[in-house]
Amino acid sequence: MTNELVEAINQYGFPIIAAMGLGYFVYYIWQWVTQEIKPMLGEANTTLIALIDRIRMLDNDLIRLNTKLKMIEELENKQNKKIAEDHRKKK
Repeated sequence: MTNELVEAINQYGFPIIAAMGLGYFVYYIWQWVTQEIKPMLGEANTTLIALIDRIRMLDNDLIRLNTKLKMIEELENKQNKKIAEDHRKKK
């Protein structure tokens, strides 16, 4: 292996052999990314979309609850004012 590499460098030159080595490195990384990383990203993307949907549902629930609490507070304020007015009229 070492002798073959030395002979290839002598025959073609170091820059050509280095370019071939870098080409193989890029090919290897590309294969690894497309076979290992890309499917994991797809799964993570699906999970992320599901989590975003759940957060939106929770946000909508919080908005509804906040609206209901404001309505209850307004009704209580109206009732308290009415009771106070009735109490003043009786005096």
